[in-house]
Amino acid sequence: MLKDSLLSELEQNVDQRIDRYMEIDHQGIIGNHHFASASSECLNLYRDGYFISAVMVSQAVNEGIVKFVAERNGIKEKKEHSDLMNEFVQQKIMSSNCAQASKKIWGSFRNDVHHMNPKVAKIPFKEIAKKNLQDLAIIEKEIFGANYNNGKLVPHHPQYWDVGKDGTVPVYLRLL
Repeated sequence: MLKDSLLSELEQNVDQRIDRYMEIDHQGIIGNHHFASASSECLNLYRDGYFISAVMVSQAVNEGIVKFVAERNGIKEKKEHSDLMNEFVQQKIMSSNCAQASKKIWGSFRNDVHHMNPKVAKIPFKEIAKKNLQDLAIIEKEIFGANYNNGKLVPHHPQYWDVGKDGTVPVYLRLL
């Protein structure tokens, strides 16, 4: 009974799920860091239509990546998010496009969603989730962008990858 119900639901919305997954041009390979699993799960939440959860997780992943970038660049992160993004741009740690993407995620009703304020009843979660995931894709492509040379990953920003002495790199694959 449950199996039939789940299969029926999947059959009814599989095309929508595929469309949602394809509209997010995400980075297929990212560094295997503490936020990688959550970032991938966020893509799946959006794909499957869990928009409130996708917004929440995208906000958390954004904050995790910002802290990670600050740490890897020796910057004390005890600043307002906007000020930190401006510092990243000024120090050429991050492009203005990437910083703007992070600011947009931060500004996507973060406090209302995080604290489940009454305002959440009127938030257009589907649209916000899509925008947040597209912005998260911009961030991850910049931070974890790489080229490939004879099958070897060559990171654009090696400081964000844990490159081993033998040149190997632990990665999180999202190639589906």
